[in-house]
Amino acid sequence: MSTLANQLVVAEREEVARGIRLLLARPLITERADPAAFGVVRRRKEPLTKWFDYTCGWSLVVEPRRGYARLVKVRSTADASRPARRLRSGRAPFDRRRYVLLCVVAAELLSVPVTTIGLLADRVVQATAADPALPSFDTSGKQERMAFVDVLKLLESYGALVAVDGVTDTFVDSADAKVLYRVDATLLMRLPAAPIGASRLSVPPDEVPLRFEELMTGLTRERRYGGAASGGEQAVASETQRNLWLRHSVLRRLFDDPVLYREDLTEDELAYVASPTGRQILRRSVEQAGFVLEERVEGFLLIDPDAVATDARFPDDSSTARVAALLLLEQIHDMPGGAMPEQLVAIGSELLRRFPRWAKAYQSADGAGRLADDAVRVLCDFGLAQRVGERTVVRPAASRYRVVGATTTAEAGTAGPADPVDPAGSADAAATADAASAAGCMDAVAGSGAGRSVEGEGGPVGWAGGPVDVVGGSNELAGGSS
Repeated sequence: MSTLANQLVVAEREEVARGIRLLLARPLITERADPAAFGVVRRRKEPLTKWFDYTCGWSLVVEPRRGYARLVKVRSTADASRPARRLRSGRAPFDRRRYVLLCVVAAELLSVPVTTIGLLADRVVQATAADPALPSFDTSGKQERMAFVDVLKLLESYGALVAVDGVTDTFVDSADAKVLYRVDATLLMRLPAAPIGASRLSVPPDEVPLRFEELMTGLTRERRYGGAASGGEQAVASETQRNLWLRHSVLRRLFDDPVLYREDLTEDELAYVASPTGRQILRRSVEQAGFVLEERVEGFLLIDPDAVATDARFPDDSSTARVAALLLLEQIHDMPGGAMPEQLVAIGSELLRRFPRWAKAYQSADGAGRLADDAVRVLCDFGLAQRVGERTVVRPAASRYRVVGATTTAEAGTAGPADPVDPAGSADAAATADAASAAGCMDAVAGSGAGRSVEGEGGPVGWAGGPVDVVGGSNELAGGSS
């Protein structure tokens, strides 16, 4: 084979790997938002489609003329760790009200190619009034208008709604605001990822709370696996369907979750991973996607050297909760039985006392408890801790972040980093930097030689290594399954 042919093969392999990681991080890529990423996916449409179908059982839809690529990621269980978020400075997750409005707004937009914000609001008012199961929508309240705007801005970020004239945010201050939209109904219909439409599982509203788990299972049921996905002795599935489900169930979690622990797998999944065929498929898939596989006695973790597939980082000094999580993690490590809620609150109080100019949002009577709760949620989302009853217990991968020594700038013999900037833009950047440095994440994120370094410790759990980025997916409409 000629040198040119070799170069073309290598270039194609690298582009396919990059396309896989781009889609894992952002299941919806539009040409308008990211022309370069869409170009990669469009050029390598065929190998990407085959890889996702074989490896994870996910379908990839690429529409070159309409300018979008949609990876339909289906999970067997709901994942609340990656909710839709409000596109504001705080990036707070959607609440129940905003999810309800999102569904109603999407349904109303399907029938109109062009609309205004006022006409759309009137249609939502009428739709909620006509359905007794839905709370009414009233544009006279500012909180209601703000929730409505959050929904519209989310749809704008997806490319399903385009503001042709006017600014969506103006509706928050006045219900008489004028904004003209163009609707992409085709893309709008591609947003839900559930294999079964919710309308096909309609039940009386008063039965929904009692049958919620049954409804969620029904939404994510995939016929290609027969009864293999439901498990149990009564499940009916052929050997082919069973093997297909085992491969997809394991690899979906490996590529979509920060850490995959062996203890979280079923006996059949463990047997598949331990089999020669399972190991070969797993390692080949990881290599094709451009990841580095870290395999331990306790489980698996994927590292993306280029951080293309990374949708969230840990350690990370851009969030108060993540800085607190790293500080909290070190102390929970020293509690063999885990930490009780009162112990976590005490740790939170000590952090606020040590850094009085840091975490201004938590400097209140209940601030220590809220800080501890938010930090624990971060640890659980990254697979570094779990709640067992009332206790918070660290998981094996948390040993990657144990502090084993401190290195000063003078000892390292290198210049320190520039003064860090407070992400919130406040005057208390020094306090934020102090807390982040104490957590050891300034070095991890900036890659500098100053401050306290965080290194992995083999320890009794056998998980070693330094800080890494994690692999995850971007926000799905219902937290991963829809």
